[in-house]
Amino acid sequence: MTVYEAQQQLQKALIELYDDREAANISDWVMEHVTGMRKIDRIMHKQSILAPDQAARLLEYTRELLTHKPVQYVLHEAWFCGMPFYVDEQVLIPRPETEELVEWVVENAGQKAEGRGQREEGNRQWAMGNNSLQATSLRILDIGTGSGCIPVSLKKKLPRAEVFACDVSEGALAVAARNAAAQQTPIHFLQADFLNADTWPSLPMADIIVSNPPYIPQSDKNTMLQNVLAYEPHLALFVPDNDALVFYEAIARFAKDKLISGGSVFVEIHEDLGLKTKELFENNGFKAEVKKDFQGKDRMVKAVK
Repeated sequence: MTVYEAQQQLQKALIELYDDREAANISDWVMEHVTGMRKIDRIMHKQSILAPDQAARLLEYTRELLTHKPVQYVLHEAWFCGMPFYVDEQVLIPRPETEELVEWVVENAGQKAEGRGQREEGNRQWAMGNNSLQATSLRILDIGTGSGCIPVSLKKKLPRAEVFACDVSEGALAVAARNAAAQQTPIHFLQADFLNADTWPSLPMADIIVSNPPYIPQSDKNTMLQNVLAYEPHLALFVPDNDALVFYEAIARFAKDKLISGGSVFVEIHEDLGLKTKELFENNGFKAEVKKDFQGKDRMVKAVK
């Protein structure tokens, strides 16, 4: 089978599950993995014959894809902020909307560091062991890190920051640590059930707290795609219908003690709960604002202590 024939066959099979454009995009991604050739190279060498091992891998990938398994889990790869991240069913697949959350944090962090550099000289101590940070650096804590895409991306963009990340799942932390090592970004990973306040003393003081917590009400399952429901971890997706803001309430209470004065919380939110999330933080003494994503949906909240 030639490279061209293989891709056409895969794309035809995927059209049963996806629209034409998505089927074509998935086919391109899979064929690049199988052949090691970019799209332009595959066009130039479309009559090249697949090696037996390549044909076997393509057959296995196709079998998995036709069960609605997301291509990111099939290939164990998801791109986020221009970097490849290893993913499996223990972690959520990173979304483009979360990249916007990262950019908002970076923008704020640059302003905060600049302001601090103008106000302070020397070093400042934070309450966690004997650790100290230079005046122009920051301490960032990511809550519910999953694949580690948020802290890894923040460390890449803010190399002087000291970055911590926590998750309840040992499997997720193993994936996150793998991604941090692959991207050569030193990050402190901590296991903690964040909804249990007894774990909070093990977490550091921070200048910035960031989180993309579970926020989808259980009732929304009826409107979600099969590939999400069947494969992505429900622990990282869903919250009770009668307590949809449970994680934001915990983050607000935690931030009262663990966020420095003038520090900021950045959270991704359910598009229908922007004002309620903003009001929650305001009721806890924060100054809050809602930010829309590239689709014009309420997607992020920033709360300043």
